[in-house]
Amino acid sequence: MPPFEALKTARSQGLDLVEVAPTANPPVCRIINYGKYLYQLSKRQHEARKHQKSIELKEVKFRPRTSEHDFGVKRDHIIEFLHEGSKVKATIMFRGREMAHRNIGMQMMERLMQEVSEAGQVEARPRQEGPNLTAILAPKKVAGKGPTAKPRPAESSPGPAGKPPHAPVPAKLTPRPGVGAAKAAAAPQPSGSSEDKVG
Repeated sequence: MPPFEALKTARSQGLDLVEVAPTANPPVCRIINYGKYLYQLSKRQHEARKHQKSIELKEVKFRPRTSEHDFGVKRDHIIEFLHEGSKVKATIMFRGREMAHRNIGMQMMERLMQEVSEAGQVEARPRQEGPNLTAILAPKKVAGKGPTAKPRPAESSPGPAGKPPHAPVPAKLTPRPGVGAAKAAAAPQPSGSSEDKVG
């Protein structure tokens, strides 16, 4: 159909002529409601974005002279972000004469990494970027649960069998009952000797 006739047909129906496949030979067009088409397209894109998991990068800033209380509050925020699955960029900002004492910032960063080690791991080691000392912390992977789950079955497997926990007890008792059983076995055989002893 020539484009002029297709456009005339679309307008007569109160619809739009939309080019769907411009690279085809000849190009493919559809007579549709263009506003409804855009709405459905945006809705599909929104649903696709909803199912995507995006990892955010949060930034928490410190100063070399940050007080103990503020340090604890910001550390707790970092732990909370890591539990939520976000990465954290820890930044220690130096100003003026503080640049001469970068070792204080490095000590603070080392302490921070140790205190949040249970919730996250260091993805990028501390490095100096101009006047700032930065490090990137990432949440710990769930793969850490694997080694803890392996010993439990290993411990539970001997438990139900009952042999390992009770094995030492029979091992200790076996010689004593064995000796008693040997004496008991020896006692009934020479029954006459036992009666002689009693008599």
